[in-house]
Amino acid sequence: MAHYRQLGDVPRKRHTQHRTPEGGLYYEELMGEEGFFSDSSLLYHKGIPSAITAASVWELPDQSTTANLPLIPRHLKLHELFQGAEWKNTDVVTGRRLVLGNADVRLSYVVAGAPSELYRNGLGDECVYVESGSAVVETVFGSLEVGRGDYVIVPRATTHRWVPAGDEPLRAYCIEANSHITPARRYLSKYGQLLEHAPFCERDLRGPVGPLVVDGGEVDVLVKHRGPGGVVGTRYTVPHHPFDVVGWDGCLYPYAFNIADFEPITGRIHQPPPAHQVFEGNNFVICNFVPRKVDYHPLSIPVPYYHSNVDSDEVMFYCGGNYEARKGSGIGQGSISLHPGGHTHGPQPGAYERSIGVEFFDELAVMVDTFRPLELGEAAGACEDPNYAWTWSRR
Repeated sequence: MAHYRQLGDVPRKRHTQHRTPEGGLYYEELMGEEGFFSDSSLLYHKGIPSAITAASVWELPDQSTTANLPLIPRHLKLHELFQGAEWKNTDVVTGRRLVLGNADVRLSYVVAGAPSELYRNGLGDECVYVESGSAVVETVFGSLEVGRGDYVIVPRATTHRWVPAGDEPLRAYCIEANSHITPARRYLSKYGQLLEHAPFCERDLRGPVGPLVVDGGEVDVLVKHRGPGGVVGTRYTVPHHPFDVVGWDGCLYPYAFNIADFEPITGRIHQPPPAHQVFEGNNFVICNFVPRKVDYHPLSIPVPYYHSNVDSDEVMFYCGGNYEARKGSGIGQGSISLHPGGHTHGPQPGAYERSIGVEFFDELAVMVDTFRPLELGEAAGACEDPNYAWTWSRR
């Protein structure tokens, strides 16, 4: 996000001496994207950020996937994945269960109540949507307080941890890219400013508060990275706490954006899914459907027309309200629908006619469209509704 911020103690000129009160040097770290040709930030550490004292394999949760064969639409009930009180000892990082994935993006779900270990994703940016609950996301840039409806964008290789707050379970839908995640390009000027026609602006983005400046000795950091066969993990032991940053500045940092601050684009007739886009990564987009006034042409049909996404798989995560087009399908709060490329989909039987004359939709959903086929993770098999594919044939 090319929006400059500065926090804490930084020198007047970059790449120059920045001394501690005792006369020693702080250690400058550049975090930059695309080989120095894109957004970056400079962080000033008390300790050497490259130092490690041990490394071992971190055994990740099951990352295996299976093809969507036969090719059918699917309904996954994510709230069935974490039962009873197990969430109290589960954390947002190691407790994620893989629902869907391909070479570009992995979609996971977790219900957590325990603080995570320090963690960084070396494969790509993460976009974590908070379905319910609240947390503090502590990072090398400072901390973010997040809660229901927040998207949390964490840039690749940002060391951070999730600390749930309160007594309510933290439910998180995790979108892990193998690329960077940015606001939709058509909303940005050539210099990166959000334009007037964008459904949100920089005022809606919440950056980190801090810096944290944690003093501490040896600690472990979990790192997710590329390896043989795809995603692998390493556990580093570092000699001092990574949150030893006294200041930083730049255009690369984690931020939060609440879905309630998305201003929906509406029209006289039905608007296509790109009108609901918020973010994008390589070979996928993220859209959201929020409460809104719907089509007001006198002959309009407010629910979506039947459509074939010939180039993409469509994943809808239903996280609030009543989704008019899906009534009668069994889909509810916490559901995911997967409508794969090659299959025509649209409203459930009866929804087309029932929507005529409706003026407002009270619905909340996060959509991910991918341009390569998605495969099913272990969590998909654990919570699938086997009857969904046949619901359009019911009368």
